[in-house]
Amino acid sequence: MLLKGLYTNLVEAGCDEAGRGCLAGAVFAAAVILPPNFECETLNDSKQLSEKQRDRLRPLIEREALAWAVGTVSPQEIDEINILNASLLAMHRAIDQLSLRPQHLLIDGNRFKPYADIPHTTIVKGDGKYLSIAAASVLAKTHRDEYMLRLHDEFPHYDWLHNKGYPTLTHRQGIEKFGTTPYHRLTFTLLDKDPQLSIAF
Repeated sequence: MLLKGLYTNLVEAGCDEAGRGCLAGAVFAAAVILPPNFECETLNDSKQLSEKQRDRLRPLIEREALAWAVGTVSPQEIDEINILNASLLAMHRAIDQLSLRPQHLLIDGNRFKPYADIPHTTIVKGDGKYLSIAAASVLAKTHRDEYMLRLHDEFPHYDWLHNKGYPTLTHRQGIEKFGTTPYHRLTFTLLDKDPQLSIAF
């Protein structure tokens, strides 16, 4: 059972990102403020859920949350500032858009750049410990997957329909045969000598 929050007396936003390890596409982050009485037994780290489970949870989270928002950072920006800074910037952009100002931020992972004057706590594997971070992980993942499906329609040669931009064998074979697109992160290692390479996502 996930915890409701670190400080239950504060308006707390959970933040998480999706797409950090991809070769293509923007990195997405979500910020979610859940009501104090929110309960959902199936909510968990998005990586522990099936695509169908995530798709069922997304409208529930968006409907029940006191506030939620999604921020993105483009592949070109990722190449300019690196993926770590881009992931943190995506979180900041998500927080920027919240309709309710949080009093505390719960951040998945161990790195964060302070946002304005709002205190924050970083939590390794926080998406498997706190409901608001888990909710943010589901929104970041589902919104990014939806975006990658649109890109797949534009560039069908990379199997983004299935790999969502992650460095699978079929994705790298597509790059080798057809080259890169405007959505590829050119500072990443796009081709690998290991033909068995396949990263789970």
